[in-house]
Amino acid sequence: MLKTLKEISQSALAILIFMAPMLSDAEVTFDRILNASNEPENWLTYNGGYNSQRFSILDQVNQTNVEKLKLQWTLQNQVFGAWQSNPIVADGIMYVTERPNTVIALDAVTGGVFWKYRYDPSPEATVCCGANNRGVAILGDKVFMGTLDARLIAIDRITGVPLWNVEVGDVELAYSVTMAPLVVKNNVLVGVGGGEYGIRGYVAAYDADTGKEVWKTYTIPAPGEANHDSWEGDDWEHGGAPVWITGSYDSELNLTYWGVGNPGPDWNAGQRPGDNLYSDSVLALDADTGELQWHFQFTPNDAYDYDSVQVPVLADITFNDQLKKVMMWANRNGYFYVLDRTNGDFLQGKPYVRVNWSSGLDENGRPIPTPQPDGMPTFPGNQGGTNWYPPSFSPRTELFYFSAWQDYATIYKPVEQEYTPGRAFLGGGFSVLAPAPGAPTIGIGRTSPINNWTNEVGHASLKAMDPRTGEAVWSYDQFDVSDSGMLTTGSDLLFTGGREGYFHAIDARNGELRWKANLGGQIVMAPITYMAGGVQYISVISGHALFTFSLPQ
Repeated sequence: MLKTLKEISQSALAILIFMAPMLSDAEVTFDRILNASNEPENWLTYNGGYNSQRFSILDQVNQTNVEKLKLQWTLQNQVFGAWQSNPIVADGIMYVTERPNTVIALDAVTGGVFWKYRYDPSPEATVCCGANNRGVAILGDKVFMGTLDARLIAIDRITGVPLWNVEVGDVELAYSVTMAPLVVKNNVLVGVGGGEYGIRGYVAAYDADTGKEVWKTYTIPAPGEANHDSWEGDDWEHGGAPVWITGSYDSELNLTYWGVGNPGPDWNAGQRPGDNLYSDSVLALDADTGELQWHFQFTPNDAYDYDSVQVPVLADITFNDQLKKVMMWANRNGYFYVLDRTNGDFLQGKPYVRVNWSSGLDENGRPIPTPQPDGMPTFPGNQGGTNWYPPSFSPRTELFYFSAWQDYATIYKPVEQEYTPGRAFLGGGFSVLAPAPGAPTIGIGRTSPINNWTNEVGHASLKAMDPRTGEAVWSYDQFDVSDSGMLTTGSDLLFTGGREGYFHAIDARNGELRWKANLGGQIVMAPITYMAGGVQYISVISGHALFTFSLPQ
């Protein structure tokens, strides 16, 4: 099953080992990751730092020279399909994954490949939404990757040789790992996917040296545990609540924060009465023990597949004249939230797109449901007002940036369904609201069990939100809906993309376009930035290629 350095001969491997001192001068310690803002030349975690702000102080590329950006190198993907990986950069070496489970180490200045490690997942692997892998984590002399067949692998970051390989979940029950792991202290944290297949979700921590499981916290409470009564009967056993996007970490509180996905079956809420905790929630877990400290549920008894796996973005801001440790969250359900991350208290929540499944939020942030009659559209639609693609928060502008899907709706068709191990557990299907009967629609494509469809109505708007008011300060419209994440920099530039293939540099202060380039393919993941040899680089994946830009050398 394992294919290590598949195309490299033994002599070439010896050369790689000889080159090791040139590839890396220092281990990537937990302290370095914790203080990542002191190393803007690197990009050491999935979101650039534990606060998940995707903000860099680098400002060599600025408002006056951004239009001079020039392509420096391109890495072509060798595997067909959406490329959703987020590169990690440490000491001049970039680590990026390809579908389904290949890690590549390359020169961040030239794009030259040092090594490839390829893992072939079990043919039993089942995932709902494509054979995606969103990246690696790094600690010491290792990089860590989750796999489609629910394993966690540690790889020597100099040679590409696997060091350990452990099971995270049962592949025959459709458990998977598609997220980039999160390293905290000496533990590697991952969550499991499979919410559409009746799993019982969890977050687990593994010792970085040995791969031994340190703790596991389920996202659905068992009998005798707090909030188990939010499920009826044995619904909890196959209730979904997956965790498939990388969380955040507050070292002062020693808390990790994780967004939890949909309950199962997806679209038949009547089949699983109750709030279905902790689906569609954010969980605050003790980083050392995994013990749940607090939770906040965005969408109780979710009937719309509004996974709350968006990135929890952390910042300390003045809110109502008090300095607050807040968490900002543009939720898939159409509301933008601000929470107190010390205790989960609701501070603010307002809709940012058209919402009709709820008439508002009460004083505790709980939605006031207004379910639509059979056959009528629900706003936002099945893919949400936004989705998993990473947002950004700039401490300079104090604005929160994310992609929003406007005027997008779905008609749901719940159906009673029995759970079958390893099979889709969806509880019905849905159809898409078109502008007129039979009219073409635009958007994403995923097949409904009831109505085959390929696209959805809607268009994208990049929004800059003021977390103090919950209102948009400015917006930037795009023709199509967008799956792109965000990057902000010390020169008040915002970098993002869209499905039509344009890569944009926008003034983060007012939304004015400063530069754009058509890269020819859909941009899904967010850009990153780093510096090597005194030069600031900006990398982004478009279609089947990774493009890296800098100012002319």
